[in-house]
Amino acid sequence: MAPLSPQIPSNCDQRLADSHEINNNIIIAAAAKQKSSNQSTESDDNLISRSFIIKTYAKSNVRYIYYTNNGTIVWRNVFLFFALHMIYFYSYYVCVANKCWFTWIFGYWWGLAGGLGVTAGAHRLWSHRSYKARLPLRILLMIFFSIAGQNSVYEWSRDHRVHHKYSETDADPHNSRRGFFFAHVGWLLTRKHPDVIVKGKQLDCSDILNDPVVSFQKRYYPIFFLTFCFILPTLIPVYFWSEGWLNALIVGAFWRYCTSLHCTWFVNSAAHMFGDKPYNPRIEPRENPFVSFGAFGEGFHNYHHEFPFDYKTSEMGWKLNVTTVFIDFMALIGQAYDLRQLSQKMIDERKLKVASNSFK
Repeated sequence: MAPLSPQIPSNCDQRLADSHEINNNIIIAAAAKQKSSNQSTESDDNLISRSFIIKTYAKSNVRYIYYTNNGTIVWRNVFLFFALHMIYFYSYYVCVANKCWFTWIFGYWWGLAGGLGVTAGAHRLWSHRSYKARLPLRILLMIFFSIAGQNSVYEWSRDHRVHHKYSETDADPHNSRRGFFFAHVGWLLTRKHPDVIVKGKQLDCSDILNDPVVSFQKRYYPIFFLTFCFILPTLIPVYFWSEGWLNALIVGAFWRYCTSLHCTWFVNSAAHMFGDKPYNPRIEPRENPFVSFGAFGEGFHNYHHEFPFDYKTSEMGWKLNVTTVFIDFMALIGQAYDLRQLSQKMIDERKLKVASNSFK
């Protein structure tokens, strides 16, 4: 039950056809390519009312027309995530009623490993190349990432690069301007906006796939996902402290899986909406300590989006940043090297510009 990526529309051969300026509001219109010469031609007004939703954002004074195609919701994903969350809520009853405390603690630490696979692995290593890792560490991070169950390393890293390059636009897979729910989980329940597909194909992510560890995991992802996300966290409690099979599956696997998903999703939603912006007030990502606590240091988002190459993703070192502690330890034992970071002088200069309203 991996977090399935939004399905691609069948008619994504659409192109931007017209652009008008009305009262400083930019209206982006699109025309759909006819499937056959026998189809009757529709008027632009009918096409737009059928296929798009128009929203206006007061802050930017821009009107966006969002692609819907009348089939935007992927009901299979809706059903799977609904079922996952029903099991998640039930897991609390199971844990208390059956006193599965060892399994619950195990689920937390198994989830911690999965979280590091996302933050230290897919995010800071493969997406941003903020440091380099030797083969044993790359294999470890790949396995940790498989515990998280958030698609293959390649797909996650590719989508994240698209997110950074086109943040808060229609090409952003989880564009926060479309609302909290969409940025949090809704983007996984709907079909991709055509811009995500078109702009995503323009990014060169061959360096990610050139890593044999990544390409191997991509090829056998279903096996890695089932083994490390569900099978092992069920077997370990059963065989090591005689936990019941159902208790181990519900608490050790499903509870941990759903919790870790939300810790990641809050980076896309809450960290783009709540918090301050001391490094660049003109972008949406914010500094959110609550998200940093749950996402192992990924909530210092204004800093990260402004300086994505810094392996710490923050100027505060180890504070609320378990991932930085992990990378520093790996560097100490020689598994991580070439750690990239911003000088404190440059950070102070940037904050001073923002504070004095002279940031350009």
